[in-house]
Amino acid sequence: MNDKPSKGLLPPGMNDILPPDAAFETATVERLLSVFRGAGYEQVKPPLLEFEDSLLGGAGAAMTQQTFRLMDPASHAMLGLRADMTLQVARIATTRLDHEPRPLRLCYAGQVLQVSGSQMRPERQVGQAGIELIGSDLPRADAEAIILAYEALACLGVSKVSIDLNLPTLVTAVIEDLGLDDDVAALARAALARKDAGAIAALGAGVSDVLGSLLKAAGPADSALAALGKLKLPKSAMAACDRLGEVVALVRKDIPEIRLTIDPVENRGFEYHTGVAFVLFGIGVRGELGRGGRYLAGGGSNGTTFGVGISGNGGEPATGFTLFMDTVLRAVPPMDQPRRVYVPVDETAELRRALQGDGWIVVVGLEAVKDTGAEGLRLGCSHELIDGKPEVIKD
Repeated sequence: MNDKPSKGLLPPGMNDILPPDAAFETATVERLLSVFRGAGYEQVKPPLLEFEDSLLGGAGAAMTQQTFRLMDPASHAMLGLRADMTLQVARIATTRLDHEPRPLRLCYAGQVLQVSGSQMRPERQVGQAGIELIGSDLPRADAEAIILAYEALACLGVSKVSIDLNLPTLVTAVIEDLGLDDDVAALARAALARKDAGAIAALGAGVSDVLGSLLKAAGPADSALAALGKLKLPKSAMAACDRLGEVVALVRKDIPEIRLTIDPVENRGFEYHTGVAFVLFGIGVRGELGRGGRYLAGGGSNGTTFGVGISGNGGEPATGFTLFMDTVLRAVPPMDQPRRVYVPVDETAELRRALQGDGWIVVVGLEAVKDTGAEGLRLGCSHELIDGKPEVIKD
């Protein structure tokens, strides 16, 4: 019991990323950022640590249980280690960049650390890359986020993507309209989260008719929208469903072949979202590729606001998405192996630089060897230098 842990042992949910995977991840992130920048999104880089009150204030309270906290030896204030980058970017937009014209388009990439993983994602340190579009409450902004997420993945070679659309505050609006007491409301929420039709039916006809119909409405976008249009919902919920229909039409106009489904009762993982939200899945890929949706930048959680627009708490309308790099990397086709040439120690620096300028990875020997081909193979090279030119190493 007193044995020291192995130096190679890491805490649960933490992993070393080794060659060539680390380089592959870096290259993939840069490809994503290039797509985002090409769509007019300017890159920002938030810090790993922030003051707890700033990081977890307002909508950030939704991330409290997933946030590591520590005392700052310098300021003696409590700090939080980011568990998500979306709200950090929103803070930058509404403070440091509050003078910039709207809509403001920002992109980012970095690592986050969470207190606990999930069954689908046991990793606690995860790479994120994404965009935020801040200052517009138009349906076209929602559609732009969905379209850009799809196109960014397509640029990586991830072609079989399905997008599940949600309205995270819909259930809250319906339950409040039904006037359920706290205990029954909690039972209803739990049953909907489990997709448990039997438990919904047990709540009684007045409740089960509406909530059961919501549960049954899930499916392909067209049939789901048709089913939602037949329900008697509160005014705010009907407006949100109408907006969802607008967003679907806008997305389909740009990408007719896109796979869209709707789950009107899903709200897990959308604790601070206030309108149309979505999850990205890769067909045949375990876990979510990413998720996004509408929220209030600098505002409160979705418990205080339904729909879109600027609420009384001063938040700016915003939408965006975050891609989870661990899942994305499982979906991306492998890159071609780079050309790697072994160069003997006595060759000139000019030759090395010329080869690197031509796209070669150049491994220079540190001492003279008799068999440069064997040494090249030992160091993972595919080519050796013969008469000043790279040649394939023969076994």
